[in-house]
Order: sequence, then structure tokens, then C-alpha cells
Amino acid sequence: MSAPQMVMYEEEFNQIQTIVDRLVRDANSKVVFIIDKNGQLIAAAGDTEHLDTTSLASLTAGNIAATGGMAKLLRENEFNTQYHEGEKANIHIQLVGNRVILVVIFDNKTSLGLVRLRVKKASEELNGIFESLVRKIQDPDRETPFAEITDDDIDNLFND
Repeated sequence: MSAPQMVMYEEEFNQIQTIVDRLVRDANSKVVFIIDKNGQLIAAAGDTEHLDTTSLASLTAGNIAATGGMAKLLRENEFNTQYHEGEKANIHIQLVGNRVILVVIFDNKTSLGLVRLRVKKASEELNGIFESLVRKIQDPDRETPFAEITDDDIDNLFND
């Protein structure tokens, strides 16, 4: 079963983007991105101009889903961390709070140890943001971002 869709507010998005930007610098990595478990890109930082981030996000989510299936066969809840080593690029994948996926792409200018250390701190911060976001969404007194949209507004949108 896929995770339910989550509404992202500007405040939380900015906090997430700040963490992603800092992680690129602190881990001396090439690219960092956050995706949801459905494969939607949430935030990205670093040298993303020459990457197909949409495909990478989808493939990463598929990888997490497949690995989750293997974990269940082995009677594990999940494999929270994955690491792929290539000749020129390495990928560290971390499941954060079973909600989102943190991906760090790096080369030989940094070490796996440094990446893991920085990812651990970033994961804790991200988990706090997503927990806060879930509480905010579930607050019955909070208006949704769609509360002000009326049926007439929707009708007018589709009428010329």
C-alpha cells in the first residue's frame, strides 16, 4: 500500500530545502534529493542540471519498494539504508521516518563515513519536520489550503 498524499506547506518546504542545501555542502556531495515513497520529487540541491531527477526519483522509489519486499521475505520491517558503489558515482539512500527517501549522490572527493554521519543528522531533522507536518495536517481546527475554493470557482475554471 502506498503512502497517503501529503500536503506540503511553504514553511515546511523551505525547512526541507534548507536541510538539503546544507547536506550537499556538509557531506561534500554532488546531489541530494528528497522524494516521497510514490516517486515524487520533493526537494533537490546540488548539480542537478544534467540529471533526469524525475526518472531517478521514480527508480529510487521502485528500488525502495523492491527492497521492502525483500525485507518482508526475511521477516524484517524494512531496510532503512542502501548504498550503491560505482566507478565514478556512489549513492546513499536513506528511508526517513518511513515517509520519504533521502538520496545522496557523491564521488571519491568525499567518504561514505562522512556522508553517513551527515545523513544521520539530516534524517533526524527531516523526521521532525515531517512529524510536525502530519500533526498540522491532522489538526481538525486548521483550514485546508483548499477551503476557500468553491464549486463555482471550479465551474468557472472549466468554462470559457
